[in-house]
Amino acid sequence: MCRVLGCVVHGEYKVPGGKLVVVDVEVDGGRLADVRLSGDFFLEPDEALESINAALVGAAVDADGAELAARVRGGLPADARLVGFSAESVAVAVRRALTRASGWADHRWRLIHDGPQSPLMHMALDQVLAEEVGAGRREPTLRFWEWAAPSVIIGSFQSVRNEVDMAAARRLGVEVVRRITGGGAMFVEPGNTVTYSLYAPASLVAGMSTAESYAFLDDWVLGVLGDLGLNVWYQPINDIASDGGKIGGAAQKRLRDGAVLHHVTMSYSIDVAKMGQILRVGGEKLSDKGVASAVKRVDPLARQTGLDREVVIDRLAEGFRSRFGLTGGAVTEEELARAERLVESKFATPEWFARVP
Repeated sequence: MCRVLGCVVHGEYKVPGGKLVVVDVEVDGGRLADVRLSGDFFLEPDEALESINAALVGAAVDADGAELAARVRGGLPADARLVGFSAESVAVAVRRALTRASGWADHRWRLIHDGPQSPLMHMALDQVLAEEVGAGRREPTLRFWEWAAPSVIIGSFQSVRNEVDMAAARRLGVEVVRRITGGGAMFVEPGNTVTYSLYAPASLVAGMSTAESYAFLDDWVLGVLGDLGLNVWYQPINDIASDGGKIGGAAQKRLRDGAVLHHVTMSYSIDVAKMGQILRVGGEKLSDKGVASAVKRVDPLARQTGLDREVVIDRLAEGFRSRFGLTGGAVTEEELARAERLVESKFATPEWFARVP
């Protein structure tokens, strides 16, 4: 954290679906002594820019986003119009400057798209690869998953009995596993989803709340889907939505060793009958969705794009590469061995699976 006299820091924040907000901040005695806001946003009247800068002077370097945003709003003229950004996005940019956050392009990203793995191995690989990035032994990585078997993946804090009809799962040959991130249950079959994980250093989302980081980390995929002709948007807190319904959902975990795991599963096609037999979807979960069943909420990519699944994945990888850079990679033998041990010691154990019965 920048606290000393004359310390000057720079922060940037691309508003999801909006504009770039940039701040240069000088600190004196633990407080903001000078702030210079810039970006490709729109702001009226012109004088409002200096009003924002002045409003932030004097704020403590450890002020949270809510306090900084309140300062911005309080300093704005009554007739101010902010287009493509907000008081909250200015606060995020300031926090990112003060915490010396990194940007996407500050990292060398690796791509993993290996062959199919079992559901349990995918759970373990997510933890291992995130820990490797956090320890600095692996560069930040984008991994696309291939499934060796159908599965239901429940969130870290979900109840097995409340979410899954285990008798139906066994009868239909669907393996049920628990992941390390929160969120809701996912139903996947080989070839029917597009699932990927991002393993990144915590600096990439420094200065953001968890909710803010969901939108930030999903923004690139929304851009690629938009390039494919889809009208898509981020639906707080963790959904990717479209005109036809939900495409997918994200889950995230910030590890103690300084890594962020963020993964997304998007429906490519879906066996609605099988999903309906296995997943238990209660009325309370649906009460704020305005529909009678979870099936109606999903609009798969196959229907929306008309593209083969492999083409969709290639377009996503190329879209990431064109924005941030991306070079090929693979899971190492050491990482694979660690994941195999973790399956035996954690993910395949009754203690982990039934941690919430």
